[in-house]
Parts: sequence; C-alpha cells; structure tokens
Amino acid sequence: MSESTYTPPKVWEWKKGNGGQFANINRPIAGPTHDKELPVGKHPLQLYSLGTPNGVKVTIMLEELLGKGHEGAEYDAWLIDIGEGDQFGSGFVDVNPNSKIPALMDHSTNPPTRVFESGSILLYLAEKFGEFLPSDPAKRTEALNWLFWQMGSAPYLGGGFGHFYAYAPIKIEYAIDRFAMEVKRQLDVLDRRLAETRYLGGDDYTIADIATWPWYGRLVAGGAYGESAEFLQTHTYKNVLRWQADIAERPAVKRGDRVNKSGEGNLRERHDASEIDPLVK
Repeated sequence: MSESTYTPPKVWEWKKGNGGQFANINRPIAGPTHDKELPVGKHPLQLYSLGTPNGVKVTIMLEELLGKGHEGAEYDAWLIDIGEGDQFGSGFVDVNPNSKIPALMDHSTNPPTRVFESGSILLYLAEKFGEFLPSDPAKRTEALNWLFWQMGSAPYLGGGFGHFYAYAPIKIEYAIDRFAMEVKRQLDVLDRRLAETRYLGGDDYTIADIATWPWYGRLVAGGAYGESAEFLQTHTYKNVLRWQADIAERPAVKRGDRVNKSGEGNLRERHDASEIDPLVK
C-alpha cells in the first residue's frame, strides 16, 4: 500500500516479507532460532561483533587500551554475520538476549562476565582498566552525559534516517523529512558542544567520543548512507568535522576501525595484534 492509502488494522500482524532487505533477520519475537555454540579464543576478552558503528566502538576501545599497555585488554574478535542470522544462535543469545551486536565475554573473571549493549561494554572496559573516563565526579558525569546522549540519539540516525533514506524498499517523504530534521538537530547539538571543547566530555578524549565517532564522524565524513552527507549538508558542521578528523588520526582508531569487516585492508576476525600491523603501515 502507498503511504497515502494505508490504514493500520486494529491488530498488527507480522508479514515476513515486509522488511525490505532486512526481512529475513527481523522478527517480533526474541530467543534463539538454532543451536550454535560460540567459539572461544586464547585471550581474556572474547568479542562477538560486526564492523558496524556499534561494533567499531568496542574494537576502537580495545585498541586504545592495548595502545596504553593494558595486556589484559587482548581480545579475540569473532565476526557475527547478522545477514545470515548468526545473532540468533543459542550461544550468542546466551551472551546477549537482545540478539544485537556487539557482545563481550570477559573470561578473566570467575565465572566469566557477559556484557552487552555497546555503551555498557565501553563503560565496563573503562572502569575495568581505569581509562577514558575521568575520576573527577563532575568530569565523569559530563562524559557519561554525552555517552548516554549518543546511545539515545543514534537510533534516530541509523534506524530512522539511515533506514528510510538508504534501505527502505520505498521512499517515504514524510519519514525521510522527519528523521533528516532530527539528525540535523543532533549534528547542531554536537557542533555547538564542540565549539566549546576539544572533545565531547571536555579537554580529554573519553568513551563518549569513542561511542559517538563511528556514527556521527562517519556521517559527516561522507562514509554513511550513500549521498547522505550532501543531502544533510554535513560540511556546514565545522566543529564536528574538526573533531572527526582529529579522532580519525589516532592510531588505535585506525586499527579498531578495520576489525570485523570484509574487504581489502580489513580483518573479518582479529586474534592477534600482528594481524592488524601490516594494514596500518
């Protein structure tokens, strides 16, 4: 039906074909669809993920921790192919009952600790290793303000604007306009904040930046949703562009941004630092 003639029924029914390119992985129920154990590598931290913005948050964080000399942050990164439904395997659902990447198992604890939701993983790692989150209460709170801002805002960018602009099987003007307006408002929020400070939390680079850069940095740099940068005129957000370029030059960002991705110059899986070394030289 067209958007002008559709009238919602009194009771919604799931129509499996009404999901566009994501129809085979979206469903209105939780739980596993098949039995599949997760692999476990040699390192304390086992990451089950994909190189989407949410997945990249965690691999950047882990590479930042390794760059600071934290050997306990060594990790195996296993690729979860969401297009094939890996996230609905029983082992993955045991780690994340929400069936979304990324998910982390920390085998340095007894029993092992499961951590899911990207913001929770960043906070867990920041507290575990004492990095990228200020100890001063006011500075810590400001960093967490922006971390949770990102967690609440990004669904409007990805699931809202990105879906209707780039992925939906039909172009709906109302939906695209609604979410384009919201994303531009979010970019203005960021731009105004970054006119005041170098990083989102203040003078120091924190998990707030690590969480936000893969989403909004990628967007303003033209790396998301086809021609969306021109459509949204992201070149006008000068402070966000400065912040994006600054963070993009960090060695750990260059490393983490290549993990759990296919294609030349990337790693589908990561099990040792030496695997990334030749890709970033």
